[in-house]
Amino acid sequence: MTVDLTPYLGAVPDAVIERLRGARRVLVVSHENPDADTLGAALGMVIIAEALGGSADPVCNDPIPELYSFMRGVERFRTDPEPDAVYDLAVIVDCGSLDRIGPLAARHADLFERTPRLIIDHHASNDSAGATDWIEAHAAATCEMVALLAACLEIPADAAGGALAANLMAGIVMDTATFAHPNATPRTLTVSAWLVEAGAPLSDISRRLYRTKPEAQLRLFGRILARLESAEDGRIVWSNVSEADYGETGADRAHSEGLIDLLSQADGAEVTILFKEAGPAETRISVRTRPGGVDATVLTGRFGGGGHARAAGATVTAPLADARPPVLAEASRLVAAVIR
Repeated sequence: MTVDLTPYLGAVPDAVIERLRGARRVLVVSHENPDADTLGAALGMVIIAEALGGSADPVCNDPIPELYSFMRGVERFRTDPEPDAVYDLAVIVDCGSLDRIGPLAARHADLFERTPRLIIDHHASNDSAGATDWIEAHAAATCEMVALLAACLEIPADAAGGALAANLMAGIVMDTATFAHPNATPRTLTVSAWLVEAGAPLSDISRRLYRTKPEAQLRLFGRILARLESAEDGRIVWSNVSEADYGETGADRAHSEGLIDLLSQADGAEVTILFKEAGPAETRISVRTRPGGVDATVLTGRFGGGGHARAAGATVTAPLADARPPVLAEASRLVAAVIR
């Protein structure tokens, strides 16, 4: 049978299609500290631009973690644009705010200032309102949106020898935790079926992202679980990752992916927080919340962050030890209002 995406294609704005059709040299920008959704969406946009007769360069401020080396075309990412390239469009994918691009944006401020911009993103906290900014808070992943865009442009899911389907599937798997999160909607499942029908190796992608971990990552997980703490009768659960943890376990920063989802399995936890030391005076927080309770974007928004109602993050300008008290105090305030 053939999966039909027609009922969902109206979600793609005409302005987005027109802007892409008119682009000849595209800069595709992912967020710093990349994950499978931003990488898959960026690689998907590269394939789309090339299928439309143009060319595209994917960039990411940070090196791509080894975890995502299986994604086809990932070796094309650069940390900076081609120095002599003249871009007529910058496509920014999966960035809940422009500062998520990272230092790359400051290094090339003139380029970003003069180049027409198209944003494709699924974060509820994204308040971009440009004529060609496509924000869908109900989309499970930016890769879900890019898949619909490809279908609208009549680019087959098996384009680029199947790389389009495989890379977009990786982003959806990552952001739904293999369809375990409540953000997986009937549209998400239909788009995923379209990708699988085109050859996306769903089981292999799920295994690579969620069921295969190097020994160093397991050691890191064990260390963070051992220092688990709770408050409010177990309704708030948290732990932290220090810079020392990486070196002492042999893990790297990408290995902390999945930790917050493991912590959020704590029975009775309304709010789960992972504090990550990001520098001498900077702490990243990842937040997960239960359906029907605290909105994670309200908690992270208090500290300048954003994301989704059930999963969000922020950067607190304070050392790890100083960042914890105000974040936990705000979590306690929000949890106190939850009645079940």
